[in-house]
Amino acid sequence: MTARHKPAAPAHAEVPRHIAIIMDGNGRWAKRRLMPRVAGHHKGVEALRGVIRACAERGVAHLTVFAFSSENWRRPPEEVTLLMELFMRALENEVARLHQNDIRFRVVGDLSGFSERIQTLIRDAEARTRDNTRLTLTVAANYGGRWDIVQAVKKLMLSGVAPGAVNEASLAEQLSLADLPEPDLFIRTGGEQRISNFLLWQLAYTELYFTDTLWPDFDSDALDAAIASYRRRERRFGRTSEQVQDTRGAAG
Repeated sequence: MTARHKPAAPAHAEVPRHIAIIMDGNGRWAKRRLMPRVAGHHKGVEALRGVIRACAERGVAHLTVFAFSSENWRRPPEEVTLLMELFMRALENEVARLHQNDIRFRVVGDLSGFSERIQTLIRDAEARTRDNTRLTLTVAANYGGRWDIVQAVKKLMLSGVAPGAVNEASLAEQLSLADLPEPDLFIRTGGEQRISNFLLWQLAYTELYFTDTLWPDFDSDALDAAIASYRRRERRFGRTSEQVQDTRGAAG
């Protein structure tokens, strides 16, 4: 029996290194206020701005948000058009603020589905903020977890890797977030309790947190509640509680 690659379990920190968020509930937030759905999406951008600031202030190193899934193209055409316009406006208006605050910006997903204007804005924003180190903001756009795994497999095949050489590590190196630590904390707002094809590979050992709070209402206090829940978790990564305690004792 061949030995299986066993990566070391990451140390448990008081503050998650990497937080991943599905920002759900914009449309329902607007509907409850008898407003058009796009008003909820605009308010959602404001909420994201506040959460980015809160993450940076709390020492979170990486924030990854699900902005537009590969399945979102199925929404009504007028809403998709409005979402694309909002994405473009956000790229035009928010990147300077991110850069001033030493925040790196990047987008993962199948960018070929976007207009050339949006693709250019993304490339320019990534180049402008590439050397920033305070926080890395990754936006998953036209992204799906299954797509991510499939494109990683295709990269391996094109590189000529022999089937026997394919393992978890070699595949993980081809994923969209290969250069980041896997998320410590996953947050989904809006009351739904599923991960909806988001970071399927990367969330294998992530702590999941679901809240009924709609995304436009998710603020720094709501973020702190999620982090407080994370701190109460015991992250075993396949080990026993006794092993975790022994490891912490040795580290102390």
